[in-house]
Amino acid sequence: MLMALIPLFDENMAVKAYSIFSQKDNFFLDPLKLGTGAFDGAGSIRELELLEEIGLETIADDREVFVPVSNVSIFSDIENINTLNHGRIVLLVDNTIPPVEMYIQRLKKLKEAGYKLAIRKLPVAEYEEYREILKMMDYVFLNNRKIAIEKAKIYFGKLFPNVKLIAGSVDDMAIFENLKLSGGYSYYEGNFYRVPITKGETAVAPLKVNYITLLNIVNSGDFDLGEVAEVISRDPALSISLLKMVNRVVPNKGISTIRHAAAMLGQKEMKRWITTATVYELCASRPSEIVRLSLLRGKFAEGLAEAFGIAEKEEELFLMGLFSCLDVILEKPMADALELVTVSDDIKKALVNKEGALSKVLELMERYETADFAEVSRILLIEDIDVSKVSDAYVNSLSWYRNLMSIK
Repeated sequence: MLMALIPLFDENMAVKAYSIFSQKDNFFLDPLKLGTGAFDGAGSIRELELLEEIGLETIADDREVFVPVSNVSIFSDIENINTLNHGRIVLLVDNTIPPVEMYIQRLKKLKEAGYKLAIRKLPVAEYEEYREILKMMDYVFLNNRKIAIEKAKIYFGKLFPNVKLIAGSVDDMAIFENLKLSGGYSYYEGNFYRVPITKGETAVAPLKVNYITLLNIVNSGDFDLGEVAEVISRDPALSISLLKMVNRVVPNKGISTIRHAAAMLGQKEMKRWITTATVYELCASRPSEIVRLSLLRGKFAEGLAEAFGIAEKEEELFLMGLFSCLDVILEKPMADALELVTVSDDIKKALVNKEGALSKVLELMERYETADFAEVSRILLIEDIDVSKVSDAYVNSLSWYRNLMSIK
């Protein structure tokens, strides 16, 4: 099953919720499912099943999760899912659910069961027709691309003042800043937080230079653990993070020095930890989702190595995924950002020119994380990859990220 999480930000660029979207099968790989079989399980909510299976905390920590429901699945036994915190689940409907008595009463029952409600893809021409449903909504998505969003905001402010508005399809930071300045939106959704830098000369902050130096030491082949320990010891954040991590991995050893910690890890594990920890610190001034996106991409890409038939490039794929947001992190064009770090030519080709063997994995990840499952399915068909391998790699990356952050 394919699954993607779309972040929702507040005006301070903090992630407050996620929307979860999924696709059960790759219809391109099994054309027979385009027939009546495509509707098997239509009465269930796959996303809720995933949340039960994986765990709400693994996916979204303590945040709300928006879960889409269809005009069929809305009548499934949602109220009796006792393993999930109903208060953190926002059931997301759209205009395929008509404003008729049967659906209105069903939505009321779901509200009584403790679920929050949200609606998206509602044309302006249907606002009046959906009054009874809009009264029950906790959130309304307003598509910034398709409607006069500021006029819609005024409409909801007058008639439904208790509804929280979500500005959707926010494509760049300029749009985000304008919407934020106008006020009235609780959350913002779109690609604005990770729009790459394509021009300009921005100096790298002194502290970031130290992290880049450390990255280059461990990615230049054989390196001296003592030299690495010395550089780390100059940074309190990295020092504390390393000691916490090593004492957790090797309990009861009483590790209290950076040199001792480095010796216990060895070169391979030290390189992996430094690569992830320094990227985390480099992102300190960026939106928190950039940290998450970089680390998830690294682990996701690594997990896809065997599926793409390039298992020997597992380590390169991890770095490629990790550095795929380097232009956003360092506020430089990708080609300029990669000049500051030591990476292979294959990684540069993939990230700068979208070429080479690694670029196929990058394209899949970028399509996957925006829930472009039609394009993901096409890629899987071409590469002859089973859906389950991609799904397992993504879920494993979520679990890995949660475990990693618990050490911070």
